Amino acid sequence: MANVTFNNKNSVFYDSLKSRVDKYFSDHQIKKTGNSFLYLKTLILIPFAVIIYYSLLIVQPSAIVSLVLCAVLGLTLACIGFNVMHDACHGSYSSKKWVNELMGLSLNFLGGNAFIWKIKHNIIHHTYTNVDGVDDDIAKMPLIRQCSSQKRMAAHRYQHVYSLIIYALSSFLWISVMDFMKYFSKKVYTTPIHRIPPREHLIFWLSKILYVVFYILLPVYFLGFTSWIIGFFVMHVFMGLSLAIVFQLAHVVEEASFVDANSAVVRIEEEWAIHQVRTTADFATENKLVSWLLGGLNFQVEHHLFPKVSHVHYPAIRKIVHEVCEIHGLKHINYPTMGSAIHSHFRFMKYLGRN
Repeated sequence: MANVTFNNKNSVFYDSLKSRVDKYFSDHQIKKTGNSFLYLKTLILIPFAVIIYYSLLIVQPSAIVSLVLCAVLGLTLACIGFNVMHDACHGSYSSKKWVNELMGLSLNFLGGNAFIWKIKHNIIHHTYTNVDGVDDDIAKMPLIRQCSSQKRMAAHRYQHVYSLIIYALSSFLWISVMDFMKYFSKKVYTTPIHRIPPREHLIFWLSKILYVVFYILLPVYFLGFTSWIIGFFVMHVFMGLSLAIVFQLAHVVEEASFVDANSAVVRIEEEWAIHQVRTTADFATENKLVSWLLGGLNFQVEHHLFPKVSHVHYPAIRKIVHEVCEIHGLKHINYPTMGSAIHSHFRFMKYLGRN
């Protein structure tokens, strides 16, 4: 792992921004964690996923309806990840630690592992955003090239087309391959995992076994192998596409910046918070439906600056972030619609494949 540091000696931007955001919460006398709006979403999304699962196994509707339900289940699981798991694993779902830990295990319900994800996402990605050589989120070589410091290969010329296949398979590869690679190597890309507590070993294996039971063995028993494999594939395609594309829109777009950290020592000559603004993008922030479904992940700049603030507060603090960015001459990257962000991502992928 490269030794990457930030110039945080004069964190004027973040000090000014944080004081204004703290004042907003104190003036309105509200907590930075989740509220009834978030808990209501939880009570909608998780039971909805359970109902779909029950319907597929027990009710067993027609083939067409079942395929649609499998697709909806994949999308619903992604929404649980966006809304419930993401806040909980950041410690912003509730002011109670045990509630955050419990709801964070919803990731294990999706097939992943909360402990490994917190290292990969909270520690590495949120500290070294778009730092090539450290950030695991942009380490998909040689399959796809996500920044100019990565070596371009002949196949990358078509990555803007075939990347959709990789995105569609991403959730399946995540739970069946990548988690195990990180677990056994005790490493997330170039960052070592120094210690896995005994409790986390137990949770890892127990949740993986339960995933096999509930997502493979029981469906095969009730539906047969052929119906299961088709439904399982459809579920993961929609889940993988949703998860992958949403996270790509936040950082792998035309206006976002990247840092090459493939040398031994890298010093980023700006404070950490400014780096977050330069490497992160908002999109569709005026679209309430997108915001509801994505758990505020379209307010990605606000999330990276204040990861311990629940997403339900992002629309309010976005105005503050925008004002402070303007005062300090920083561009607050924002794509007005989700479609424009998607177009920017694939234009950028096409550019990287040819330049």
